[in-house]
Amino acid sequence: MNSPATDRARYDRATAHLDAPLAIVDLDAFDANADDLVRRAAGKPVRVASKSVRCRALLERVLARPGFAGIMSYTLAESLWLARSGFEDVLLAYPSTDRAGFGELANDAKLAGAVTVMVDDPAQLDLIDAARDGGAEEIRVCLELDTSLRLFGGRVRVGARRSPLREPAQLAGLARAVASRPGFRVVGLMAYEGHVAGVGDSLVGRPLRSRTIRLMQGAARKELAERRAEVVRAVRAVVPDLEFVNGGGTGSVQQTAAEEAVTEVAAGSGLYMPRLFDNYTSFSGRPAALFAQPVVRRPGVGVVTVLGGGYPASGAAGTDRLPVPYLPQGLRYDPQEGAGEVQTPLLGSPADDLLIGDRVWFRHAKAGELCERFDTLHLIEGDRVTDSAPTYRGEGRTFL
Repeated sequence: MNSPATDRARYDRATAHLDAPLAIVDLDAFDANADDLVRRAAGKPVRVASKSVRCRALLERVLARPGFAGIMSYTLAESLWLARSGFEDVLLAYPSTDRAGFGELANDAKLAGAVTVMVDDPAQLDLIDAARDGGAEEIRVCLELDTSLRLFGGRVRVGARRSPLREPAQLAGLARAVASRPGFRVVGLMAYEGHVAGVGDSLVGRPLRSRTIRLMQGAARKELAERRAEVVRAVRAVVPDLEFVNGGGTGSVQQTAAEEAVTEVAAGSGLYMPRLFDNYTSFSGRPAALFAQPVVRRPGVGVVTVLGGGYPASGAAGTDRLPVPYLPQGLRYDPQEGAGEVQTPLLGSPADDLLIGDRVWFRHAKAGELCERFDTLHLIEGDRVTDSAPTYRGEGRTFL
């Protein structure tokens, strides 16, 4: 792995002919991160979370590598677009109310064979049936399990508020409801343990909280592994030919893959390695996706101002949702201004070495959301841009 100073020099040389703001993906880092995900999955296929990539060329690149199979999408419109583009295994990870999309799905055998939709409520089946527009194609269905950890008799809940289905009998009951309903077939089960896969357990300067998170995650993994196995047994009793059981995320690949009941794991953020994934004890990766903002002002000693940069990530508002100035190292936000809509002042001694037109390289807090800000990702190998690929936005697609 190169030093940050070496990487900065490489990126500056590679993009010297381009005007900033711009976004890059370091393909050497991207491929190394992909290899690490496969290693951690220990033989189980990795389904790529498209929301964390949002670039068709890079989805194709990673799916061409051994160990990866299928896409986990985030809207029905995206799922259909990807299926039309040639991706043959697309799992929609969230329920949808896209009636027009369901009409297309039910009327196209190729799309219906490639796309699996998420269901956790019979009312969602009613909506799909009402949207069929005469289409009779069988809809592939995945059921979602609530993975949250319940403590103190359920008075404390840790985990994302997703599916209402928690117990084996509930999942088996919905599986029976789908199986008895013409036009639908249960093919999979998904359980995303975001409180393990998406929460870092090694927070800089916060040892007590880090220990608390590790204790919580240890308890959550144990409870979920036992319950997930029971759920899979109950659902397989109804659907013996269940095709897949999906679980995990970048932060829990190796633990989730170790569960016998799980047949595949999901990951996406680990390919780009945004800043929120720095705080894990179980793995480390290489920052692969960055964006550069140009220096446009030098207001005083120890201060430069760059153009733009106010690209907060989704989630509960906080400083951890902001991009971080990465290269040169040692820059920080002005606490009175933060990351600005049009300009961002940065403080620190490295500012005195930056000239008008120089670049400051940032890392986004999350992965694919960076692509909502840029039309193009410039792909770097060594110290050269070897290709440029449109993001979803660059292809005129803004699915959410």
